Amino acid sequence: MAGREVSPKILVNFAAEPAVVRAIEEWWKWMTVEKNCSDHTLDAYARDLSAFFKYLSPHLGFPPGLSDLENLTTIDFRGYLAKRHNDGLSRSSTARAVSTLRNFFKFLDRRELAHNAAIKAVKTPKLPRSIPKPLSEIEAREALSVIGDLHDTPWIAARDMAVLTLLYGCGLRISEALNLNVEDVPEGDAMVITGKGNKQRVVPVLPIVLDAIAYYRKLYPKRLKKSGPLFVGAQGKRLNAGIIQRQVRKLRALLGLPSTATPHALRHSFATHLLAGGGDLRTIQELLGHESLSTTQRYTEVDQARLIEVYRDSHPRARN
Repeated sequence: MAGREVSPKILVNFAAEPAVVRAIEEWWKWMTVEKNCSDHTLDAYARDLSAFFKYLSPHLGFPPGLSDLENLTTIDFRGYLAKRHNDGLSRSSTARAVSTLRNFFKFLDRRELAHNAAIKAVKTPKLPRSIPKPLSEIEAREALSVIGDLHDTPWIAARDMAVLTLLYGCGLRISEALNLNVEDVPEGDAMVITGKGNKQRVVPVLPIVLDAIAYYRKLYPKRLKKSGPLFVGAQGKRLNAGIIQRQVRKLRALLGLPSTATPHALRHSFATHLLAGGGDLRTIQELLGHESLSTTQRYTEVDQARLIEVYRDSHPRARN
C-alpha cells in the first residue's frame, strides 16, 4: 500500500543478534504490505513480540540468534507463558501472545530462516466462550434517535447519527464505517465494504442509511472531497473512533444502557435481529464478513437465550 509505514514499530530495546533483527523487519514488512494487517493488529503484534524477546535474552543468558530460536523447546515457551501468568496478565492477552509467536515462527519457517516445531505443541490458553451482547430492538432505535441530541452543532449531531445508523443498518465494524471515503457511498442499494485482511464484501444499504448520510453531508459546512474521508472531525480530518465511542458512553448514561452498549454492540444487534427475523446463518456470515461460520453461530446462542427469557416471562406455568 502506497504511503504505509513498512519499518517495524517494534522498538528493539532487547538484546538479539543482527540476523534476528533483520528477520523481525522482514516479518513486519510482510504483515504490513502483503497481509495488510490493521494498525491495531500491528501494534498488538509489536507489543507481544517485544515482550517475548525481553524475556528470552535473560532466560537464555545471551542475545539469541536464529539458531537459538530454532532450538527453543516447549519448556522455554511454557516458561514464558508461566511468567505472563505470574505477572497477572489475562488469558486473552496470553492467547494473543501465543498467536503472535506462532505467526512469527511460521514466517521464519517459510523463509527458511529457522525451523521450530516446538511452538506448535504449545497450547493456547482456553478462553471462556463469549456471547455477543446486542441491544434490544427498542434500545437500538432509541440509541439512533437520541445520539443526535448529544451535540449542539447540527452537522456533528447528524454525523454521529449517520455513523450509528450505518453500524446498525449494515452491520459494519466501526473501523469499516470510518474508513469509508465519499466515493464509497453507493447510488444504489448496495455497497462494497473492505474488512479485515483487506477482504471485500457486498452489503445491502437501507434507504434510512442513505438518508442519514445524505442529511449529514447536506449540513456539513464545507465540501467533502470525493476521494477524501466520508466522516470527518471538527478539524476536517478523518473521524477518530474514540469520538464515537465517547458519544456512545454519554448515550449509555442518558438511556440507562448497560456497559456492553458500545458501537460494536450495534453490529451484534444487526446480526441478532436479522437472525430473529428469519435470516439464515450463511447469509449473515457473508454480511458480517466472518471467515468462519462458527463465529456467526454465536448469534444463535443469543437468540436462544432471548427465546428462553421470553418463555419464562410469558408462559403461564413458568410463573408458578
